[in-house]
Amino acid sequence: MNEQFLKLSQRIREEATDLEQVLHRIQEGWQRAQIKADDYYLDGVALNLHGLYAGLERLFERIAAIVEQHLPQGANWHKKLLDQMASEQPGLRPAVISTISYQELDEYRGFRHVVQNVYAFRFNPAKLQHLVEQSPTMFSQVRQELLAFANFIGQEAGTP
Repeated sequence: MNEQFLKLSQRIREEATDLEQVLHRIQEGWQRAQIKADDYYLDGVALNLHGLYAGLERLFERIAAIVEQHLPQGANWHKKLLDQMASEQPGLRPAVISTISYQELDEYRGFRHVVQNVYAFRFNPAKLQHLVEQSPTMFSQVRQELLAFANFIGQEAGTP
């Protein structure tokens, strides 16, 4: 288990760095969409917003599988997984994310569903703008919480 915890801790750190790049692409794409008034940039922004949440969700899946050895099932497993990450698991781990992060991430989870099920030309630009504008603050908070969790599992594995 110690080796798995060490690998998970490292994966969280690596993924956080990759997700910073996704966040940069979101911001850059949004700026270009505003300057050029080109809806095709909005498609890229939406795809990267989806990617940002999907990357976080992959980390949550790994945490659930490795630390708790339990992945939620069923039609609403995405919501259950987010619920799981916001809850302390007594004897196993503290909450991975705060209540505030949970509420913010739930918006991105919902948008992930929209991206997968709606034609791009139907995206709501106001909703995109809201998510884009909130993404740096949201990601900064979630990143901090994930890195704190990476430190926790690193300590559990016996490394400082």
